[in-house]
Amino acid sequence: MEIMEIGSLSLAFVGDAHFSLLVRKHLVSTSHVRPQMLQKMSVKFVSAKAQARIMEHILDCQLLSETELDVYKRGRNAKSNTTPKNTDVQTYHISTGFEALWGYWVLTEQEERLTQMWDVVRTFVEG
Repeated sequence: MEIMEIGSLSLAFVGDAHFSLLVRKHLVSTSHVRPQMLQKMSVKFVSAKAQARIMEHILDCQLLSETELDVYKRGRNAKSNTTPKNTDVQTYHISTGFEALWGYWVLTEQEERLTQMWDVVRTFVEG
């Protein structure tokens, strides 16, 4: 499979699923709260607004290679027929770029990079 031939929204689809599962596993393993509270806690990671803030942090810290930056930009600029529910279009596009980048790491089996970036994300979100 040639990764650059996969559509950006397909990368985002995979990235969203993987990132959401990672967040849920983390919250369940570190929190002893009711499921309703877990859902509220997960929003700090998985909402479009949260992902856009995370992505802006990653960009500010200049943590991406040129290829990774290209994947992010492809995802951010992808045309989607989906209308954002709880955010503006720009935030939605940034979060889609974040998910596409995460999907890229998953599909290219970059486990070390996923771990490294998860540490960046977790530290940023949890302070």
